[in-house]
Amino acid sequence: MDSSFSGWSICSRQKRGNGIGKTKVGKGTKVMMVSDGNGVPIGLYLDSAQHHEIRLAEATLKTVRVPQRRGRPRTRPKELVADKAYDSRSFRMGLRRRGIKPTIPTIQRKSRKPRRGRPIRVGEGYRRRWIIERCFGWMNNYRRLVVRYDRYLHIYRAFCLIAFIIWCVNRILK
Repeated sequence: MDSSFSGWSICSRQKRGNGIGKTKVGKGTKVMMVSDGNGVPIGLYLDSAQHHEIRLAEATLKTVRVPQRRGRPRTRPKELVADKAYDSRSFRMGLRRRGIKPTIPTIQRKSRKPRRGRPIRVGEGYRRRWIIERCFGWMNNYRRLVVRYDRYLHIYRAFCLIAFIIWCVNRILK
């Protein structure tokens, strides 16, 4: 062989990065976000799109750290408002053990009656669930976050955090 070819140029390369999983429509990364009552993101978790949201919810809640003037940062919100995908008895019990009020509607089960501990109606806090949906809408304003061009998950996470910083600066300047 000629000396202009080296061994690394002939071997095949891995074409996907970490944190990418298969979905029904292709490949992707799941972005999980926690926001406060005003719509400011306070927690972010990224993982492969293969896992269901309920499996990633605990890890997402662990990313919440709101600094205070004195003492340790707050890690528990008073209330968690989520959609029907998070309807799980174990998840509700875990939230109650941590002192978090779950506001999650139940999935309509035709064959069974509602179980104990599951609310028949959702509280007043569920009316403000549009705030987190608005946060994801703001995130879709940045093309780099909608279409993931980055190979590594930590670089994609950094751009998500930069978008959060831009949102916070814009809110302060308004």
